Amino acid sequence: MALLDPENWRTLRGGEAEAVEPATGEVLGVLTLAGPSDVERATNRAARAQRDWAGTPYPERAAVLRRAGDLIHRHAPEISEWIVREAGSIPGKAEFEIRTAAEECYEAAALAHRPLGQVLPSAAPRLSYTSRVPAGVVGVIAPFNVPLVLAVRSVAPALALGNAVVLKPDPRTAVCGGHVLAAVFAAAGLPEGLLHVLPGGAGTGRALVGDPRVRVISFTGSTAAGRRVGARAARHLKRAHLELGGNSALLVLADADLDAAMSTAAWASFFHQGQVCMTAGRHLVHASLHDEYVARLAARADALTVGDPYREQVHLGPVIDRGQLDRIDTLVRAAAADGVRIAAGGTHRDLFYRPTVLADGGTGPGSVGASAAYGQEVFGPVAPVRAFHTLDEAVALATDSAYGLALGIVTRDAARALDLAARIPTGLLHINDQTVNDEPVAAFGGLADSGTGARFGGDANLDAFTETRWTTVRATPAAYPF
Repeated sequence: MALLDPENWRTLRGGEAEAVEPATGEVLGVLTLAGPSDVERATNRAARAQRDWAGTPYPERAAVLRRAGDLIHRHAPEISEWIVREAGSIPGKAEFEIRTAAEECYEAAALAHRPLGQVLPSAAPRLSYTSRVPAGVVGVIAPFNVPLVLAVRSVAPALALGNAVVLKPDPRTAVCGGHVLAAVFAAAGLPEGLLHVLPGGAGTGRALVGDPRVRVISFTGSTAAGRRVGARAARHLKRAHLELGGNSALLVLADADLDAAMSTAAWASFFHQGQVCMTAGRHLVHASLHDEYVARLAARADALTVGDPYREQVHLGPVIDRGQLDRIDTLVRAAAADGVRIAAGGTHRDLFYRPTVLADGGTGPGSVGASAAYGQEVFGPVAPVRAFHTLDEAVALATDSAYGLALGIVTRDAARALDLAARIPTGLLHINDQTVNDEPVAAFGGLADSGTGARFGGDANLDAFTETRWTTVRATPAAYPF
Protein backbone atom coordinates (compact mmCIF):
# COMPACT_ATOMS: atom_id res chain seq x y z
CA MET A 1 0.00 0.00 0.00
CA ALA A 2 1.36 3.43 -0.93
CA LEU A 3 2.29 5.83 1.84
CA LEU A 4 1.52 9.07 -0.02
CA ASP A 5 -1.91 10.28 -1.09
CA PRO A 6 -1.71 13.28 -3.47
CA GLU A 7 -5.19 14.37 -2.36
CA ASN A 8 -3.62 15.40 0.95
CA TRP A 9 -1.32 17.85 -0.86
CA ARG A 10 -4.13 20.15 -1.97
CA THR A 11 -5.64 21.49 1.27
CA LEU A 12 -3.92 24.89 1.53
CA ARG A 13 -5.02 28.33 0.37
CA GLY A 14 -1.87 29.95 -1.00
CA GLY A 15 -2.23 28.87 -4.61
CA GLU A 16 -1.16 25.90 -6.72
CA ALA A 17 2.40 24.74 -7.36
CA GLU A 18 3.99 21.88 -9.25
CA ALA A 19 6.45 19.30 -7.99
CA VAL A 20 8.99 19.30 -10.82
CA GLU A 21 11.76 16.84 -11.61
CA PRO A 22 14.86 18.99 -12.22
CA ALA A 23 16.49 16.33 -14.41
CA THR A 24 13.71 16.41 -17.02
CA GLY A 25 11.32 19.26 -16.18
CA GLU A 26 8.53 16.68 -15.82
CA VAL A 27 5.68 17.59 -13.46
CA LEU A 28 5.53 14.90 -10.77
CA GLY A 29 2.44 16.21 -9.02
CA VAL A 30 0.37 19.26 -8.18
CA LEU A 31 0.07 20.66 -4.67
CA THR A 32 -1.07 23.81 -2.94
CA LEU A 33 1.10 26.26 -1.04
CA ALA A 34 0.41 27.86 2.31
CA GLY A 35 -0.61 31.46 2.81
CA PRO A 36 -0.77 33.52 6.03
CA SER A 37 -4.28 32.25 6.83
CA ASP A 38 -2.98 28.66 6.66
CA VAL A 39 -0.23 29.53 9.13
CA GLU A 40 -2.71 31.06 11.56
CA ARG A 41 -5.05 28.12 11.29
CA ALA A 42 -2.22 25.61 11.76
CA THR A 43 -0.67 27.30 14.77
CA ASN A 44 -4.06 27.59 16.45
CA ARG A 45 -4.70 23.88 16.04
CA ALA A 46 -1.15 23.03 17.05
CA ALA A 47 -1.34 25.06 20.26
CA ARG A 48 -4.55 23.31 21.29
CA ALA A 49 -3.26 19.83 20.47
CA GLN A 50 0.09 20.40 22.15
CA ARG A 51 -1.39 20.75 25.63
CA ASP A 52 -2.69 17.19 25.62
CA TRP A 53 0.39 15.82 23.89
CA ALA A 54 2.69 17.32 26.55
CA GLY A 55 0.72 15.37 29.17
CA THR A 56 0.89 12.10 27.24
CA PRO A 57 3.01 9.49 29.07
CA TYR A 58 6.48 9.28 27.60
CA PRO A 59 6.20 5.61 26.52
CA GLU A 60 3.34 6.59 24.19
CA ARG A 61 5.28 9.47 22.66
CA ALA A 62 8.34 7.26 22.23
CA ALA A 63 6.26 4.54 20.58
CA VAL A 64 5.00 6.98 17.94
CA LEU A 65 8.58 7.96 17.09
CA ARG A 66 9.71 4.33 16.86
CA ARG A 67 6.82 3.47 14.57
CA ALA A 68 7.68 6.48 12.40
CA GLY A 69 11.23 5.20 11.98
CA ASP A 70 9.92 1.74 11.06
CA LEU A 71 7.54 3.24 8.50
CA ILE A 72 10.35 5.19 6.83
CA HIS A 73 12.21 1.92 6.33
CA ARG A 74 9.07 0.08 5.21
CA HIS A 75 8.26 2.66 2.54
CA ALA A 76 11.87 3.25 1.51
CA PRO A 77 11.36 2.55 -2.22
CA GLU A 78 8.51 5.05 -2.51
CA ILE A 79 10.30 7.71 -0.47
CA SER A 80 13.56 7.12 -2.33
CA GLU A 81 11.93 7.69 -5.70
CA TRP A 82 10.68 11.08 -4.56
CA ILE A 83 14.09 12.10 -3.18
CA VAL A 84 15.77 11.06 -6.42
CA ARG A 85 13.28 12.68 -8.75
CA GLU A 86 12.17 15.78 -6.82
CA ALA A 87 15.53 16.72 -5.24
CA GLY A 88 17.81 15.49 -8.05
CA SER A 89 19.61 13.07 -5.74
CA ILE A 90 21.47 9.95 -6.79
CA PRO A 91 19.98 6.73 -5.26
CA GLY A 92 22.86 6.37 -2.80
CA LYS A 93 22.16 9.81 -1.38
CA ALA A 94 18.44 8.92 -1.10
CA GLU A 95 19.36 5.75 0.78
CA PHE A 96 21.48 7.83 3.16
CA GLU A 97 18.57 10.20 3.78
CA ILE A 98 16.16 7.35 4.49
CA ARG A 99 18.54 5.57 6.82
CA THR A 100 19.40 8.78 8.66
CA ALA A 101 15.77 9.92 8.88
CA ALA A 102 14.77 6.63 10.49
CA GLU A 103 17.68 6.90 12.94
CA GLU A 104 16.61 10.46 13.79
CA CYS A 105 13.21 9.06 14.79
CA TYR A 106 14.74 6.27 16.89
CA GLU A 107 17.13 8.68 18.58
CA ALA A 108 14.24 11.09 19.25
CA ALA A 109 12.23 8.27 20.83
CA ALA A 110 14.99 7.92 23.41
CA LEU A 111 14.72 11.64 24.24
CA ALA A 112 11.22 11.10 25.59
CA HIS A 113 12.58 9.38 28.72
CA ARG A 114 15.74 11.39 29.35
CA PRO A 115 16.09 12.90 32.85
CA LEU A 116 13.89 15.97 33.15
CA GLY A 117 16.09 18.17 35.32
CA GLN A 118 18.20 18.51 38.46
CA VAL A 119 17.66 18.71 42.20
CA LEU A 120 19.46 21.84 43.42
CA PRO A 121 20.86 22.78 46.82
CA SER A 122 19.06 25.65 48.55
CA ALA A 123 19.91 27.89 51.49
CA ALA A 124 16.23 27.88 52.46
CA PRO A 125 14.25 24.95 53.94
CA ARG A 126 12.69 23.84 50.67
CA LEU A 127 12.94 21.45 47.78
CA SER A 128 14.57 23.20 44.82
CA TYR A 129 14.81 21.69 41.37
CA THR A 130 14.77 22.41 37.66
CA SER A 131 12.67 20.61 35.07
CA ARG A 132 12.51 20.65 31.30
CA VAL A 133 9.12 21.49 29.86
CA PRO A 134 8.07 21.55 26.19
CA ALA A 135 8.58 24.85 24.42
CA GLY A 136 5.05 24.63 22.95
CA VAL A 137 4.72 25.08 19.20
CA VAL A 138 7.96 24.75 17.22
CA GLY A 139 8.30 26.23 13.74
CA VAL A 140 10.64 24.31 11.44
CA ILE A 141 11.88 25.86 8.17
CA ALA A 142 13.81 23.34 6.08
CA PRO A 143 15.76 23.61 2.79
CA PHE A 144 15.72 21.73 -0.50
CA ASN A 145 19.13 20.09 -0.54
CA VAL A 146 18.79 17.23 1.98
CA PRO A 147 15.05 17.68 2.42
CA LEU A 148 13.99 14.65 4.44
CA VAL A 149 16.87 14.69 6.92
CA LEU A 150 16.99 18.44 7.45
CA ALA A 151 13.26 18.45 8.26
CA VAL A 152 13.02 15.34 10.44
CA ARG A 153 16.08 16.21 12.53
CA SER A 154 13.98 18.99 14.09
CA VAL A 155 10.48 17.55 13.69
CA ALA A 156 11.22 14.23 15.43
CA PRO A 157 12.93 15.53 18.61
CA ALA A 158 10.46 18.39 18.97
CA LEU A 159 7.54 15.95 18.89
CA ALA A 160 9.24 13.47 21.20
CA LEU A 161 9.74 16.18 23.82
CA GLY A 162 6.06 17.11 23.89
CA ASN A 163 5.85 19.94 21.36
CA ALA A 164 3.65 20.47 18.33
CA VAL A 165 5.36 21.32 15.03
CA VAL A 166 4.56 23.49 12.04
CA LEU A 167 6.93 22.54 9.21
CA LYS A 168 7.60 24.78 6.21
CA PRO A 169 9.54 22.76 3.64
CA ASP A 170 11.08 24.40 0.59
CA PRO A 171 8.36 24.38 -2.09
CA ARG A 172 10.83 22.83 -4.55
CA THR A 173 10.96 19.69 -2.39
CA ALA A 174 7.59 19.92 -0.68
CA VAL A 175 6.80 16.22 -1.11
CA CYS A 176 10.02 14.50 -0.02
CA GLY A 177 10.79 17.21 2.53
CA GLY A 178 7.29 17.68 3.93
CA HIS A 179 4.36 15.55 2.83
CA VAL A 180 6.37 12.37 3.35
CA LEU A 181 6.73 13.23 7.04
CA ALA A 182 3.06 14.15 7.38
CA ALA A 183 2.11 10.74 5.97
CA VAL A 184 4.67 8.88 8.08
CA PHE A 185 3.60 10.41 11.38
CA ALA A 186 -0.10 10.06 10.60
CA ALA A 187 0.43 6.37 9.91
CA ALA A 188 2.53 6.10 13.09
CA GLY A 189 -0.45 7.24 15.19
CA LEU A 190 0.56 10.81 15.97
CA PRO A 191 -2.62 12.55 17.21
CA GLU A 192 -4.16 15.05 14.82
CA GLY A 193 -3.15 18.67 15.05
CA LEU A 194 0.43 18.07 16.20
CA LEU A 195 2.22 18.22 12.84
CA HIS A 196 1.31 20.64 10.06
CA VAL A 197 3.14 20.76 6.73
CA LEU A 198 2.95 24.19 5.06
CA PRO A 199 5.14 24.47 1.96
CA GLY A 200 5.53 28.04 0.85
CA GLY A 201 7.82 30.92 0.10
CA ALA A 202 9.32 33.75 2.12
CA GLY A 203 5.92 35.20 3.05
CA THR A 204 4.87 31.92 4.64
CA GLY A 205 8.13 31.85 6.56
CA ARG A 206 7.63 35.40 7.82
CA ALA A 207 4.14 34.54 9.01
CA LEU A 208 5.43 31.46 10.82
CA VAL A 209 8.29 33.30 12.54
CA GLY A 210 5.99 36.15 13.57
CA ASP A 211 3.11 34.03 14.86
CA PRO A 212 2.79 34.52 18.65
CA ARG A 213 1.89 30.87 19.24
CA VAL A 214 5.25 29.69 17.83
CA ARG A 215 7.84 29.93 20.58
CA VAL A 216 10.88 28.32 18.93
CA ILE A 217 12.11 28.52 15.33
CA SER A 218 14.42 25.88 13.88
CA PHE A 219 15.82 27.21 10.59
CA THR A 220 18.21 25.57 8.16
CA GLY A 221 19.18 27.52 5.06
CA SER A 222 21.36 30.26 3.66
CA THR A 223 23.11 32.80 5.82
CA ALA A 224 21.28 35.68 4.15
CA ALA A 225 17.87 34.16 4.86
CA GLY A 226 18.98 33.15 8.35
CA ARG A 227 19.81 36.75 9.21
CA ARG A 228 16.28 37.78 8.28
CA VAL A 229 14.76 34.93 10.27
CA GLY A 230 16.92 35.71 13.29
CA ALA A 231 16.07 39.42 13.19
CA ARG A 232 12.34 38.74 12.93
CA ALA A 233 12.45 36.18 15.72
CA ALA A 234 14.33 38.64 17.94
CA ARG A 235 11.62 41.27 17.38
CA HIS A 236 9.09 38.76 18.68
CA LEU A 237 11.37 37.68 21.57
CA LYS A 238 11.52 34.04 20.56
CA ARG A 239 14.40 31.65 20.22
CA ALA A 240 15.75 30.94 16.74
CA HIS A 241 18.15 28.09 16.12
CA LEU A 242 19.94 28.98 12.90
CA GLU A 243 21.97 26.39 10.96
CA LEU A 244 23.33 28.32 8.01
CA GLY A 245 25.80 28.23 5.14
CA GLY A 246 29.47 27.42 4.97
CA ASN A 247 32.64 27.65 2.95
CA SER A 248 34.50 24.89 4.69
CA ALA A 249 38.20 24.19 4.30
CA LEU A 250 39.85 20.85 3.62
CA LEU A 251 43.50 21.08 4.69
CA VAL A 252 45.93 18.65 3.05
CA LEU A 253 49.24 18.65 4.90
CA ALA A 254 52.63 17.89 3.40
CA ASP A 255 52.71 14.31 4.72
CA ALA A 256 49.29 13.37 3.31
CA ASP A 257 48.87 10.14 1.38
CA LEU A 258 47.41 11.39 -1.90
CA ASP A 259 46.42 7.89 -2.98
CA ALA A 260 44.11 7.74 0.04
CA ALA A 261 43.13 11.42 0.02
CA MET A 262 41.63 11.83 -3.43
CA SER A 263 38.37 10.01 -2.73
CA THR A 264 37.95 12.17 0.37
CA ALA A 265 38.70 15.31 -1.64
CA ALA A 266 36.29 14.54 -4.48
CA TRP A 267 33.43 13.59 -2.17
CA ALA A 268 33.96 16.75 -0.12
CA SER A 269 33.14 19.04 -3.05
CA PHE A 270 31.08 17.00 -5.49
CA PHE A 271 28.64 14.99 -3.32
CA HIS A 272 25.06 15.94 -4.26
CA GLN A 273 26.39 18.45 -6.79
CA GLY A 274 28.03 20.43 -3.99
CA GLN A 275 24.60 21.46 -2.67
CA VAL A 276 25.47 20.78 0.96
CA CYS A 277 26.30 23.39 3.59
CA MET A 278 29.34 21.34 4.74
CA THR A 279 30.81 21.03 1.24
CA ALA A 280 34.54 21.77 1.02
CA GLY A 281 34.59 25.11 -0.76
CA ARG A 282 38.32 25.62 -0.22
CA HIS A 283 41.00 22.95 -0.73
CA LEU A 284 44.12 24.21 1.05
CA VAL A 285 47.03 22.03 -0.04
CA HIS A 286 50.71 22.14 0.91
CA ALA A 287 52.71 23.65 -1.94
CA SER A 288 54.81 20.48 -2.34
CA LEU A 289 51.63 18.54 -3.24
CA HIS A 290 49.62 21.24 -4.96
CA ASP A 291 50.27 20.46 -8.62
CA GLU A 292 49.85 16.72 -8.22
CA TYR A 293 46.74 17.23 -6.08
CA VAL A 294 45.15 19.44 -8.75
CA ALA A 295 45.96 16.96 -11.50
CA ARG A 296 44.57 14.03 -9.56
CA LEU A 297 41.43 15.86 -8.44
CA ALA A 298 40.82 17.05 -12.00
CA ALA A 299 41.18 13.47 -13.26
CA ARG A 300 38.64 12.34 -10.67
CA ALA A 301 36.25 15.09 -11.70
CA ASP A 302 36.58 14.24 -15.39
CA ALA A 303 35.84 10.57 -14.65
CA LEU A 304 32.56 11.29 -12.86
CA THR A 305 29.30 10.74 -14.73
CA VAL A 306 26.68 13.50 -14.60
CA GLY A 307 23.11 12.81 -15.64
CA ASP A 308 19.56 11.81 -14.76
CA PRO A 309 19.82 9.89 -11.47
CA TYR A 310 16.42 8.21 -11.89
CA ARG A 311 17.05 6.73 -15.33
CA GLU A 312 20.84 6.40 -15.41
CA GLN A 313 23.63 5.25 -13.13
CA VAL A 314 25.46 8.49 -12.39
CA HIS A 315 27.67 10.10 -9.77
CA LEU A 316 26.05 13.55 -9.92
CA GLY A 317 22.52 14.58 -10.77
CA PRO A 318 21.12 18.00 -11.68
CA VAL A 319 21.32 21.11 -9.55
CA ILE A 320 17.95 22.10 -8.17
CA ASP A 321 16.91 24.82 -10.65
CA ARG A 322 18.02 27.39 -13.20
CA GLY A 323 18.67 30.07 -10.61
CA GLN A 324 21.16 27.86 -8.76
CA LEU A 325 22.86 26.83 -12.00
CA ASP A 326 23.23 30.46 -13.09
CA ARG A 327 24.84 31.37 -9.77
CA ILE A 328 27.36 28.52 -10.03
CA ASP A 329 28.23 29.28 -13.63
CA THR A 330 28.52 33.02 -13.03
CA LEU A 331 31.08 32.46 -10.27
CA VAL A 332 33.10 30.00 -12.36
CA ARG A 333 32.99 32.24 -15.47
CA ALA A 334 34.10 35.23 -13.41
CA ALA A 335 37.04 33.27 -12.01
CA ALA A 336 38.09 32.19 -15.51
CA ALA A 337 37.79 35.74 -16.82
CA ASP A 338 40.13 36.87 -14.06
CA GLY A 339 42.74 34.31 -15.09
CA VAL A 340 41.98 31.38 -12.78
CA ARG A 341 42.70 28.06 -14.47
CA ILE A 342 39.78 25.68 -14.88
CA ALA A 343 41.53 22.33 -14.46
CA ALA A 344 38.31 20.33 -14.93
CA GLY A 345 34.65 20.99 -15.63
CA GLY A 346 33.29 24.49 -15.91
CA THR A 347 30.61 23.38 -18.37
CA HIS A 348 26.98 22.32 -18.16
CA ARG A 349 24.11 20.85 -20.13
CA ASP A 350 20.70 21.97 -18.97
CA LEU A 351 20.84 21.67 -15.14
CA PHE A 352 23.72 19.18 -15.20
CA TYR A 353 26.88 20.98 -14.11
CA ARG A 354 30.19 19.19 -14.53
CA PRO A 355 32.32 18.79 -11.38
CA THR A 356 34.79 21.65 -11.56
CA VAL A 357 38.31 22.18 -10.26
CA LEU A 358 39.79 25.70 -10.08
CA ALA A 359 43.54 25.95 -9.64
CA ASP A 360 46.19 28.57 -9.13
CA GLY A 361 48.83 28.72 -6.43
CA GLY A 362 49.19 32.48 -6.42
CA THR A 363 47.71 35.11 -4.12
CA GLY A 364 47.34 38.14 -6.34
CA PRO A 365 44.75 39.15 -8.98
CA GLY A 366 43.88 36.22 -11.18
CA SER A 367 44.51 33.66 -8.42
CA VAL A 368 41.99 31.27 -6.93
CA GLY A 369 42.25 33.12 -3.64
CA ALA A 370 41.12 36.37 -5.23
CA SER A 371 38.03 34.83 -6.87
CA ALA A 372 34.49 34.93 -5.54
CA ALA A 373 34.24 31.19 -6.23
CA TYR A 374 36.85 30.74 -3.47
CA GLY A 375 35.60 33.32 -0.98
CA GLN A 376 31.84 32.70 -1.24
CA GLU A 377 29.60 29.69 -0.68
CA VAL A 378 29.05 28.44 -4.24
CA PHE A 379 26.59 25.64 -3.40
CA GLY A 380 27.65 23.77 -6.50
CA PRO A 381 30.22 21.12 -7.56
CA VAL A 382 33.20 23.48 -7.55
CA ALA A 383 36.54 22.76 -5.86
CA PRO A 384 38.95 25.73 -5.68
CA VAL A 385 42.49 24.60 -4.78
CA ARG A 386 45.01 26.94 -3.19
CA ALA A 387 48.56 26.28 -1.97
CA PHE A 388 50.11 27.05 1.42
CA HIS A 389 53.76 26.77 2.51
CA THR A 390 53.70 26.72 6.32
CA LEU A 391 51.26 25.61 8.99
CA ASP A 392 50.88 29.20 10.13
CA GLU A 393 49.86 30.13 6.59
CA ALA A 394 47.41 27.20 6.54
CA VAL A 395 45.82 28.48 9.74
CA ALA A 396 45.61 32.01 8.35
CA LEU A 397 43.94 30.80 5.15
CA ALA A 398 41.53 28.48 6.95
CA THR A 399 40.41 31.21 9.33
CA ASP A 400 40.12 33.85 6.61
CA SER A 401 36.40 33.27 6.16
CA ALA A 402 33.19 34.63 7.57
CA TYR A 403 31.98 31.05 8.03
CA GLY A 404 32.79 28.48 10.70
CA LEU A 405 30.93 25.27 9.94
CA ALA A 406 33.25 22.32 9.18
CA LEU A 407 36.95 21.60 8.84
CA GLY A 408 38.71 18.55 7.44
CA ILE A 409 42.44 17.83 7.88
CA VAL A 410 44.28 15.11 5.94
CA THR A 411 47.61 14.03 7.44
CA ARG A 412 49.52 11.01 8.72
CA ASP A 413 49.94 12.78 12.09
CA ALA A 414 46.58 13.00 13.89
CA ALA A 415 48.12 14.66 16.97
CA ARG A 416 49.50 17.48 14.84
CA ALA A 417 46.09 17.83 13.20
CA LEU A 418 44.45 18.28 16.61
CA ASP A 419 46.99 20.96 17.55
CA LEU A 420 46.38 22.71 14.23
CA ALA A 421 42.59 22.54 14.59
CA ALA A 422 42.76 24.15 18.02
CA ARG A 423 43.79 27.35 16.20
CA ILE A 424 40.91 27.28 13.70
CA PRO A 425 37.39 28.12 15.01
CA THR A 426 34.85 25.64 13.62
CA GLY A 427 31.72 23.85 14.75
CA LEU A 428 32.71 20.48 13.25
CA LEU A 429 36.13 18.87 12.88
CA HIS A 430 37.06 15.73 10.92
CA ILE A 431 40.63 14.45 10.85
CA ASN A 432 41.48 12.23 7.89
CA ASP A 433 37.97 12.68 6.60
CA GLN A 434 36.13 15.22 4.52
CA THR A 435 33.77 17.93 5.68
CA VAL A 436 30.38 16.41 4.79
CA ASN A 437 29.56 14.37 7.89
CA ASP A 438 26.50 14.10 10.11
CA GLU A 439 25.02 11.58 12.58
CA PRO A 440 21.81 11.79 14.65
CA VAL A 441 23.71 11.27 17.93
CA ALA A 442 26.11 14.18 17.34
CA ALA A 443 25.52 17.83 18.13
CA PHE A 444 25.59 19.65 14.78
CA GLY A 445 26.04 23.35 14.07
CA GLY A 446 28.46 26.09 13.17
CA LEU A 447 29.95 29.40 14.25
CA ALA A 448 29.94 32.96 12.91
CA ASP A 449 28.10 33.20 9.56
CA SER A 450 27.40 29.45 9.73
CA GLY A 451 24.96 29.86 12.60
CA THR A 452 24.23 31.11 16.06
CA GLY A 453 26.05 28.30 17.83
CA ALA A 454 22.78 26.42 18.24
CA ARG A 455 23.04 22.67 17.91
CA PHE A 456 20.82 19.84 16.69
CA GLY A 457 21.35 16.17 17.46
CA GLY A 458 21.74 13.98 20.53
CA ASP A 459 21.41 15.72 23.88
CA ALA A 460 21.62 19.12 22.16
CA ASN A 461 17.99 18.61 21.17
CA LEU A 462 17.00 18.96 24.82
CA ASP A 463 18.26 22.53 24.85
CA ALA A 464 16.81 23.26 21.42
CA PHE A 465 13.21 22.17 22.04
CA THR A 466 12.51 22.56 25.77
CA GLU A 467 12.43 25.35 28.34
CA THR A 468 14.00 25.06 31.80
CA ARG A 469 11.72 25.79 34.74
CA TRP A 470 12.95 26.38 38.31
CA THR A 471 10.59 25.10 41.00
CA THR A 472 10.71 25.34 44.81
CA VAL A 473 8.44 23.61 47.30
CA ARG A 474 8.05 24.41 51.05
CA ALA A 475 6.10 22.47 53.62
CA THR A 476 4.54 25.68 54.99
CA PRO A 477 4.32 29.28 53.69
CA ALA A 478 7.52 31.29 54.03
CA ALA A 479 7.71 34.17 56.52
CA TYR A 480 9.14 37.57 55.50
CA PRO A 481 9.82 40.87 57.35
CA PHE A 482 6.49 42.39 56.21
